[in-house]
Amino acid sequence: MSRIEDALSKASQRQSDVSPPAAWSSFRQKHPTLPPPAPIDPDRLREEKLVVLKKPNSPEAEEFRKLKEFLVKAISAPGMFNNVVLITSAHHGEGKSLVTSNLAISLAQEYDRTVMVVDADLRLPSCHRYLDVDPEQGLADCLMQGVDISNALVKTAIPKLVLLPAGKKPVKNPLELFSSNSMRGLLTEMKQRYPDRILLIDTPPVLLFAETRTLVDLADGVVLVVREGGCSLDDVRECLTLLNNKVLGVVYNASSFTQPAGAYQDYYYSSYVE
Repeated sequence: MSRIEDALSKASQRQSDVSPPAAWSSFRQKHPTLPPPAPIDPDRLREEKLVVLKKPNSPEAEEFRKLKEFLVKAISAPGMFNNVVLITSAHHGEGKSLVTSNLAISLAQEYDRTVMVVDADLRLPSCHRYLDVDPEQGLADCLMQGVDISNALVKTAIPKLVLLPAGKKPVKNPLELFSSNSMRGLLTEMKQRYPDRILLIDTPPVLLFAETRTLVDLADGVVLVVREGGCSLDDVRECLTLLNNKVLGVVYNASSFTQPAGAYQDYYYSSYVE
């Protein structure tokens, strides 16, 4: 069994041991049938790399729909709903924040999914730019100033998608901040206050900064973004070790892989790299 297969097996076993939150069961009982999803106007966001919105019929958008289906099944199989998912990469520039934003939009397009993106990359936040919002405060303000989460959340142009920005205040030592009891308490509060939402946490590259390794302990699962040509197999193996075998899957980004039909795609998703 490969290291990735072993990590997936352990993650699946961990999830099967967790009971579903009562609020999630209640939510499902109250909404046995739900209305169809509302159409989303692609002109509401300016970022052209949001292919799920700008090019919904493209091969790239289709790959994000596959990723969404995989993730939903991984976190909400019968009897469980582990809604806190961390998204990271080995190095800078592999596209984790863009993957986070596209995946969040794709999930929000589901008729019974609401999504919260938490920008925990305090060193180089960018989710607010992709989602076209100008935040006044965010995660750092919640942790350092005691701002209530509800006052820091920002509604995006996408229905059922909210953003907790990184915040505008500079943070000298994110590791110290994320290692604090305040961060653990805040994430527990978010998980309990919004049990029916999927929380996607965008973090700094795991090989470069220590705070991501701290946040892994607070997450239910991890999606690792690997850019073709930007990350070696040894780097991937090291990431799997540092991420405590919580990796649910790997997004192979900016791939030159060509489908048999000849269509070119920028994003190719697979659970395996070996």
